[in-house]
Amino acid sequence: MMLAAAALVGRMVMLFALLMAVPLAFAVARHDAAETAFWTAGGVTLGVGLGLSLATRRFKRELKPHDGFLLVGLTWITLPLFAALPLLLALPGLSFTDAYFEAVSGFTATGATVLTDLDAMPLSVNVWRCFLMWIGGLGIVVLAVAILPLLGVGGTQLFKTEVAGPMKDAKLTPRIAQTARGLWGVYFGFSVACFFAFAWAGMSWEDAFMHMCSTMGLGGFSSHDASFGYWKSARIEAVAVVFMLLAGINIALYFAAWHHRSARALLTNVEARAYLAAMALTTAVVSLYIWFNGQYASYLEALRHTAFHVVSVGTTTGFASQDYALWPAFASLAMILLGCFATCAGSTGGGIKMVRLLLLLKQAQHELVRIVHPNVVNPVVLGGQPIPQRVMQNVIAFMMMYGATLVVLTMLLLFSGLDVVTAFTAVIACVNNIGPGLGEVGPAVNYQGLSDFQTWVCAAGMLLGRLELLSVLVLLTPQFWRR
Repeated sequence: MMLAAAALVGRMVMLFALLMAVPLAFAVARHDAAETAFWTAGGVTLGVGLGLSLATRRFKRELKPHDGFLLVGLTWITLPLFAALPLLLALPGLSFTDAYFEAVSGFTATGATVLTDLDAMPLSVNVWRCFLMWIGGLGIVVLAVAILPLLGVGGTQLFKTEVAGPMKDAKLTPRIAQTARGLWGVYFGFSVACFFAFAWAGMSWEDAFMHMCSTMGLGGFSSHDASFGYWKSARIEAVAVVFMLLAGINIALYFAAWHHRSARALLTNVEARAYLAAMALTTAVVSLYIWFNGQYASYLEALRHTAFHVVSVGTTTGFASQDYALWPAFASLAMILLGCFATCAGSTGGGIKMVRLLLLLKQAQHELVRIVHPNVVNPVVLGGQPIPQRVMQNVIAFMMMYGATLVVLTMLLLFSGLDVVTAFTAVIACVNNIGPGLGEVGPAVNYQGLSDFQTWVCAAGMLLGRLELLSVLVLLTPQFWRR
């Protein structure tokens, strides 16, 4: 099983080497200092991928259900090693720990960074950081399912393992590779629109490309230390808000709307409506709260900054135009809490996903009714459809593991000497792929001040959150390895 997965990982690594051509093109065009780094890293990555593929070629076979979990886990742990290579070669003094953390943050579209002086960094390095978010936003594995025919029918299990959310059995098209290509087509279309919108709003073409990658991937990396505060532009912020909101909705709904030439799938989706309602309600409450507290002179100014940051944090993007850690504690904590659950399953966002929260609320209502009427038949229903008990069990198991993960990682950071605010919000931000936390990892600073141990804990949190916990934790069970 391990060798069969390694054979496919080799193909993934070769594919990944080709993606380095994007930052390399920027480096060649600009003759920047990182050109050699990308030539070297691309060659090493391609060579390792080819060598691994050739060494394990006799073990190639169609994927089985177990293989999907193993391949996804191996891919998301291994590819950041190669993604970190250009950073190590181009940025003298950067440690392997920090380079791997940065690569993981990019791949998982988290946006937590250990780097400073971004404005003075080679353009190609910033392009690579942001491009990683675009790749990882929808998923390198989904991309592989779309273009690697060797996965065949077995790609179904791989696709289900990679795509976020508790309900993964509905096929949009008869073939899973066709579905994956359709999702990437929608993602690419929105990305092109976002790129031109940023350019129209006043960004340079280079900045428009980088921030398109970060916006559509809901990641939050920027080419400037001040993030969106660099421009101080309401128009640019408005473009970002629109596309962050769009990226936070299940991409399959756009595909269905296009496929059926009808917006009904979007307009009637319970999860999407709840997501937009949560964003609107939180924006209204927080904007009024900080205005009444005198944070801004006018309500329109408070609304502008609140809308941008509520959507940014709520969609787990992590862009900033202000230091919202200076706002009253209620405001900043409300936004971070929103980021834990607001985005839709099947979007590029992190967190537990809105559909799980809705199902948990429905289950709680179901139990309350059963207390009053023990014999009543009252199945959990969402969007007019009864939810199978297997799905509810999956959601409850996920939430139990989610809570346990937050506690364990927070205790590890507290054990290492971090204060409680920094430790707790860093874990929340990493596991939910939000990026900035509060305290020593707030929006005005970054994760550079953490020790190596603390950095590895946060990196593990990002990977666990991006792969939705159970897909990783199942690899640690003895049952998984039994024949």
